[in-house]
Amino acid sequence: MEIVRISTAGSVDDGKSTLIGRLLYDNNALTKEQEELVIKKTKEKGLADLDLSVITDGLIAEREQGITIDVANIYFSTSTRKFIIADSPGHIEYTRNMVTGASNSNLSIILVDARKGLLEQSHRHFYISQLLELDNVIFCVNKMDLVDYSEDQFISIAIEIKAMVANFNPDIEFSIVPISSLKGDNVVVSSNNMGWYKGKTLNQLLHESKENKLKEVPFRYDVQQVFHVQNEQFVDYRGYAGKVISGAIKVGETIVSLPSLKQSKVTEIRRYKDILEKAEAGDSVTISLADEIDISRGSLLVKENAIPEPKNELISTLVWMDDKPALLNAKYLLKSGARQFPVKINEINFTIDPIKLVELNDSESIKLNDICSVKLRLSQPAFLDSFKENRHNGVFILIDEQSNNTVALGIVK
Repeated sequence: MEIVRISTAGSVDDGKSTLIGRLLYDNNALTKEQEELVIKKTKEKGLADLDLSVITDGLIAEREQGITIDVANIYFSTSTRKFIIADSPGHIEYTRNMVTGASNSNLSIILVDARKGLLEQSHRHFYISQLLELDNVIFCVNKMDLVDYSEDQFISIAIEIKAMVANFNPDIEFSIVPISSLKGDNVVVSSNNMGWYKGKTLNQLLHESKENKLKEVPFRYDVQQVFHVQNEQFVDYRGYAGKVISGAIKVGETIVSLPSLKQSKVTEIRRYKDILEKAEAGDSVTISLADEIDISRGSLLVKENAIPEPKNELISTLVWMDDKPALLNAKYLLKSGARQFPVKINEINFTIDPIKLVELNDSESIKLNDICSVKLRLSQPAFLDSFKENRHNGVFILIDEQSNNTVALGIVK
């Protein structure tokens, strides 16, 4: 069964949490306890319509303010799909949470309030979805019930959306759906109030959507722990536990350990007690080799015909996620999987305006929510791929050594 990972985004109070609740409710995917919670909260608030937002707004602070602060992951299934939905915040100060939700997704739902049209956050969220190369984008023009289901209002906003997409890349495939998550129009069930709309419901589009275009990517294995076991069951056992970042590996194939460049053959792939012949992207396994070579936590295992070039400098796009600005020559820790080492921001090339899509070249600092191009000077060679070629080994985070905060998401050019 296909797994569809969805990121939801939009400006504050656009109805993302209610939309997700509606998707679950109309797909009969709520538990009995969740249904009881919805009914209870609806009665407590004296609402005429079901308060479906309580399904995702789990934090006390969110419920008190009526907004989503953290990223809530929601899981549900239908007869043909499994869905993982990241309900991301709309407030501009929580853009970092939206980036977190989108980074593991392959489809983006961007909500637009039918009364307001496109806002700054709409442009920002669309830009980030394309920065992360999410092939499938669905724009939901929500709260159509508050504009009397006006076709003219929908057309006006649809024109705005089409202009924004065309300005970025006219070849992007996208859909625009007029909905009311509160009333249920065109979410799962076709709307009787918008007979002028002949397109598909959001639910139909989600079930048609396919994951990002598959392409061959090289084998990358992130070593997280080295096991050296000596007991009755395992005599002189040595294994390297970690995760297959991308590609696949089979027993008998030759690998190269980076940075040592030592080679060996895979003799066993183990998942707990199970012995496997093959491991693929996303698998957490333990690999044993024919030779005892220089491998430790943070080593990267690759195949001999696809060794990434070591990089002492990185040209990267950063999405800054910390309240404290970054200055030129500031030092941070770069972390990718188990690999971690100091880096310095050597150059701030430009900051990108996600609305006008222009490069601003006068930046001497990087502020919260800025999207910018930088050159990083590395304290040791990095074996990273370009994000375009291998998104799973072309991304990293920057960490402030003093606060231990994650301050930026980095994408390798």
